[in-house]
Amino acid sequence: MQKHLSRPFSNPPKPYLSYFFSHSVSKTTYDPPFSPISKSPKPKGPKPKLPDTTPNPNPPPPLKSDLPFDFRHSYSETDPNLEPIGFREPKRFSPFGPGKLDREWTGTSAPARDEVNGCRVEEERRRVLGDPLTEVEVGGLVEKYRHSDCARQINLGKNGVTHNMLDDIYNHWKRAEAVRIKCLGVPTLDMDNVCFHLEDKSGGKIIYRHINVLILYRGRNYDPKNRPVIPLMLWRPYAPIYPKLVKNVADGLTFEETKEMRNRGLHSPALMKLSKWFFPEQGMECM
Repeated sequence: MQKHLSRPFSNPPKPYLSYFFSHSVSKTTYDPPFSPISKSPKPKGPKPKLPDTTPNPNPPPPLKSDLPFDFRHSYSETDPNLEPIGFREPKRFSPFGPGKLDREWTGTSAPARDEVNGCRVEEERRRVLGDPLTEVEVGGLVEKYRHSDCARQINLGKNGVTHNMLDDIYNHWKRAEAVRIKCLGVPTLDMDNVCFHLEDKSGGKIIYRHINVLILYRGRNYDPKNRPVIPLMLWRPYAPIYPKLVKNVADGLTFEETKEMRNRGLHSPALMKLSKWFFPEQGMECM
């Protein structure tokens, strides 16, 4: 056994690993693990052109709309007969943009310049609506547009019937006979007012009304190519300042007299007190 161990190998193994590393890895380069790969530089393209800030010597003419009513931000939630006592922004800032509309912004509305011929407007509206729909036609349209997954839907929020909503209605009427309108929030307290302004401003006809869901029909003779021009509001104008609904001083009284009567009413005994009642036959509670 010792003879075999003491005798040298006839063919000693060659140092393959040391030979491989000595020839594959250069001694001059530094290549640590996870070193970043050098990316080839991308060819530089043309520099983007800066926008031209010089004013256009020939600006486009302002839009002219033949709609026979004054333009407002909200038609159903504002009273045109109530005059404001102040404004939160100057009147020269029109929400339609500078020089975009041929009407002058008064701070609350953009009144029509031409005199409105009511008979002519009503006649044109009757022509577009055409003959009344039959019960079968109304049922078909209602079944098509009354469901919640209808693609032709517009949500009416707290601002009520707004000016830009009219443009959305006409856009839906390009490819559909009717549009589904879902009313939410405060306008649902007076649905008659909402229905009146939708029919009056759009020229359509409401053929279905259930709680807060409406279906607005465009008419038999409606032509999308002859739709009216509706300039869009670029931003929501600030609400003007209106007088208080509850006055500090009653009409015909001084401040001291009003204060005395208010205190007398606060300290007077109540005629009726509202409390929590329970109706067992109905199974409900009320405050």
